[in-house]
Amino acid sequence: MSRIQDKARALIASKLKISESEVVPEKHIFNDLGADSLDFVELSMLLEREFNVKFTEDDTAKVKTVGDLYELIEHYAK
Repeated sequence: MSRIQDKARALIASKLKISESEVVPEKHIFNDLGADSLDFVELSMLLEREFNVKFTEDDTAKVKTVGDLYELIEHYAK
């Protein structure tokens, strides 16, 4: 797992108040991890600040799983 994924996993777990072991790429952010739309907006903003990136609304609309979120961060963090 990359440094970006490690850091993102810790932030996701902290924001959603779950164990880091639950934050795996195949987990659905809403259905499996219990996030709601406000959680996701706040999480997106937190990740943007942490990784110094900016996501578009189109980008975030496509995110369904933790893996999708990792890919999005890695795409912009280059």
